[in-house]
Amino acid sequence: MKKLIALLSICFAVFAAAEKPVIEMETTEGVIELTLMPDVAPLASKNMVELAKSGKYENVPFHRIIPNFMIQGGDYEKKNGMGGQSIYGASFKDECTSKVKFDRVGLLAMANAGPNTNGSQFFITTAKTEWRQGKHSIFGEVTKGYEVVQKIEALGTPNGRPKKEVKIVKMTVKE
Repeated sequence: MKKLIALLSICFAVFAAAEKPVIEMETTEGVIELTLMPDVAPLASKNMVELAKSGKYENVPFHRIIPNFMIQGGDYEKKNGMGGQSIYGASFKDECTSKVKFDRVGLLAMANAGPNTNGSQFFITTAKTEWRQGKHSIFGEVTKGYEVVQKIEALGTPNGRPKKEVKIVKMTVKE
């Protein structure tokens, strides 16, 4: 019985690791492809997949863009950074782990207002942001279109207010 359980655990781990959802994010500046990490952050990954499938992210702005830090969006309710519920209700718990670190650009992470307050908002790093480790759940990375992230970043300001409106036109889950 123990061998069977061990074998099933290994099979499940291999199967789960092989299934990494890919999101195509069409923005007003171009297309960004994101590969999610459900093996690292299953709640955050499922949240983005379901919100994308439901169309919640369509015509949602990147409301906060800070050069040499990140681009942030995903507030489908108020569209200003003050809203955005998760698929689990108002918010869900953090999935911070040392398996993935804020040690490179192009990481996708949950934006929050403090511990365990993840909703629909997310950010993509444009610099190493080690000081964010343990404070935000990393759940994906840019696999294509980082030059689009850089175009969006160039429209940012030190206070985060974009120089011009940049929107997510559509998000598609590639299956």
